[in-house]
Amino acid sequence: MQTDYPTGRGAAPFGTLMDRRQMLQRMCAGFGMLGLANLAGAGAPAAVATPGLPHFAPKAKRLVFLFMNGGPSHLDTFDPKPTLLARAGEQPGGELYKKSKGAGYMPSPFAFKRHGQSGIEVSETLPHLAGIIDDCCVIRSMHTDVPNHEPALLQMHTGNLQPIRPSLGSWLLYGLGTANANLPGYVVLRPSSKIVVGPALWSSGFLPAENQATSVLTADMNVDKLLANIRNPRLSRKEQRQDLDLLAQLNQHHLEQRGADPRLEGEIRAMETAFQMQREAMTTFDISREPQSIREAYGDTPFANSCLLARRLLEDGVRVVSVYYTSSDNQPWDTHADHNQRHEKLCADGDRAAAALISDLKQRGLLDDTLVIWGGEFGRTPYAESKDMNKAGRDHHHTAFSMLLAGGGVKGGCAFGATDELGMRAVENPVHVHDLHATILHLLGLDHEKLTYRYAGRDFRLTDVHGRVVNGLVA
Repeated sequence: MQTDYPTGRGAAPFGTLMDRRQMLQRMCAGFGMLGLANLAGAGAPAAVATPGLPHFAPKAKRLVFLFMNGGPSHLDTFDPKPTLLARAGEQPGGELYKKSKGAGYMPSPFAFKRHGQSGIEVSETLPHLAGIIDDCCVIRSMHTDVPNHEPALLQMHTGNLQPIRPSLGSWLLYGLGTANANLPGYVVLRPSSKIVVGPALWSSGFLPAENQATSVLTADMNVDKLLANIRNPRLSRKEQRQDLDLLAQLNQHHLEQRGADPRLEGEIRAMETAFQMQREAMTTFDISREPQSIREAYGDTPFANSCLLARRLLEDGVRVVSVYYTSSDNQPWDTHADHNQRHEKLCADGDRAAAALISDLKQRGLLDDTLVIWGGEFGRTPYAESKDMNKAGRDHHHTAFSMLLAGGGVKGGCAFGATDELGMRAVENPVHVHDLHATILHLLGLDHEKLTYRYAGRDFRLTDVHGRVVNGLVA
């Protein structure tokens, strides 16, 4: 929220009497002025979870989703297909979502090797994740409904192809609450504002407004840029407290006049969090406090900085963190051309920082109850998109792709499911996006069939009428 102290007509200087309009205008002058008086004293308690939840003892307490937006190629990361080499140039047959117009099957140029005690095969483009593969579970049999970015992104984030449903993070916050009232319970870190679809991916939808994510642009990691206007430049905390006591009475009266409107109540709670963030956020968001050795382990890129910030947020009680990938030159994993060259470059950044985060969490004793997910909205085609193999890319592919999970009750050193010999379709233990969501909720102690919210005359849930817990992923 960008706000300035009033300087135009209607503004009253400090120390003079004000009418109600002027008072409210002044109280909105700084981010920290947005709280309410019921936060006085030792500080507000953590947001209360929905009564009766979690449904059972959780294996994970928090979630971080490292989202590789654009769709990484499963064929060049975690799903080796040597048969493609023997059939290179052959046109794909059978039922295709889009007819092939390229040069036929396109083998990966990257070598795969077995790693760790588990012997899971990983591409040479992911050496850091390969080094910790025994802590990870690779799902090789993911599939989704549509190979177009917008609906696939929405389905991965909200379980629905249209932008009308709450996000996974909002459902988790609704069910479990937050562990630190001085910080948002759900934070989205995005190095660029150019994320396809955008805010609908982290929307609270029809859930109460307090379950909405706090979105932070991380292009500039200066803490004053990350959290603009969070500190009041003129008033002490005691002076703010006095103003907020009065504002609390006005807000309470306003709420009572509107019959305890849940949307208004959610907005008020969001303002409470904004005020409380003055206590802790400036420290949590400041990655310059990290030792140089830790910063070097993550790397010095927008994604790396976001991953490091994610660890600090998780450590300080944030329930859900989403980190969106954008390369240093603002490119996603959407490799329609020059796939081999671009894929290698994207992996160099996405691999190192993700592996550093998992290792850092493990070293701090947080990995066991933190669920880490690495992946995109779909995979890439086993065949070329262009006839010019010197610049060939891979198109969107929804019937088979891979995702990596770690920590939070997931089986380590596990390769789950399989695709056919060409990587075209998931054929063994297929895992739909709804199944992934059901399993995530399960790991955090929530029954996906019971986590519901009544809206527009019926009960809604993240998985709608679909989904099953994939027990083969659970330790």
